[in-house]
Amino acid sequence: MSLGTLYIVPTPIGHLADLTFRAKEVLEKVDLIACEDTRHTGILLKHYQISTAKISFHSHSGQAKVDKMMAYLRQGSQVALVSDAGTPGISDPGYRLIQAALYEGFQIIPLPGASACITALSASGLPTDKFLYLGFPPAKKGRQSFFKQVADSKYTVVFYESPHRLKKTLQQLVEQVSESAHISIAKELTKIHETYYRGSIAEVMKSLPEKLKGEYVVMVHS
Repeated sequence: MSLGTLYIVPTPIGHLADLTFRAKEVLEKVDLIACEDTRHTGILLKHYQISTAKISFHSHSGQAKVDKMMAYLRQGSQVALVSDAGTPGISDPGYRLIQAALYEGFQIIPLPGASACITALSASGLPTDKFLYLGFPPAKKGRQSFFKQVADSKYTVVFYESPHRLKKTLQQLVEQVSESAHISIAKELTKIHETYYRGSIAEVMKSLPEKLKGEYVVMVHS
């Protein structure tokens, strides 16, 4: 029996046309696609007329789901791991499956592709020769330590934030860093309402609309 293979397949962060030719080819040929949300991935697959079977694999999936995915690999299945948007394993639970597959010696094949972090940085106007990526700030406990880490960094810091916490986050940045620190915030990357807010933290706070929607990439350089 041939050994199974786990493909790490990036998917578009907004614009469906950003799926690569190679990613489409892999999604068509594998036996199974492990999805963060099968309904969300289903929209992409329907757009490209891909009929490969799907199975859910998300942040609430326990060890039993990892074991189930490993059983497919042991049977020789070719499995593609995808997240709702961007590159699997970056701020999502995919790393647990990747670790398990590596431990048992299965081949891991990563495909290059979309990443909100890199896309946002490329147009930020901030130094990008070195940067620190911190994922999402803690929702409650540990936020002060998180922003101290931002303040202490010599490099551009990149993190994600939700619309209902963004203004609170910016206020904490003012307190920990300074209101004059340079910041760039990207919203709805590759989508119709893609927007960048650039300037000092104080300037950006004034320019934000009252009601915030979408997903945000925050980049800070002090």
